Amino acid sequence: MLEIRDIHKAFGELEVLKGVTIRVNKGDVTAVLGPSGSGKTTLLRCANFLERADAGMMAFDGEEVDLAHATKKDAARIRRKTGFVFQNYNLFRNKTALQNVTEGLIVGRKMPKGQADEIGRQALEKVGLSDRWNYYPSQLSGGQQQRVAIARALAAEPEIIYFDEPTSALDPELTGEVLTVMRQLAEEGMTMLVVTHEMGFAKNVSNRVVFMEHGVVVEEGPSREFFSHPEKERTREFLQTIGSR
Repeated sequence: MLEIRDIHKAFGELEVLKGVTIRVNKGDVTAVLGPSGSGKTTLLRCANFLERADAGMMAFDGEEVDLAHATKKDAARIRRKTGFVFQNYNLFRNKTALQNVTEGLIVGRKMPKGQADEIGRQALEKVGLSDRWNYYPSQLSGGQQQRVAIARALAAEPEIIYFDEPTSALDPELTGEVLTVMRQLAEEGMTMLVVTHEMGFAKNVSNRVVFMEHGVVVEEGPSREFFSHPEKERTREFLQTIGSR
């Protein structure tokens, strides 16, 4: 479904991505791991045209695009097939949960409000918030806000959802409710590319793992083999560090 080849991105003198290549098959749940500053979030943002890559190609759903030279029309067309869940929710504070979910459908896709509301309610029900559709973000916990953000992504019926550390802004007791929704989506076959520090999710839910550091892919492979028999010494060091926390 998705292949990103030799992607490069620098911010001034800082080279953040140094030729990253990854592949995601339909139905894959791919966890992207690595220490802070390794380029994981930048990779997601470039894949969804939230940042402009300096170089690299992307094949998505049978279409090939030059990431550095894609037009706004190209970017919009591909983005319509994706969902993005941000670390800090990115909800409109002055809109209800339902309005946050439907805004993109009504404004971006020109969908009739009645139809958008029906889709929005179904998406909120899917993430366990059917009784919170008229609540504002300030009336919701962090975990509930993130589930609204997931519902917003689902409402667009994406072919893949990008998750950028979706639980890192949450208290530990609220992390579980978000991971439960993500596990449910994985079981239903949703294709997901997930930047995360949640090793339990990566080990038990994802089927592939990509380990990045210093803007390159150090190691990748099936999750079971990655955690039980890592090939690279740096990967073993990383897993030992995480395991000791």
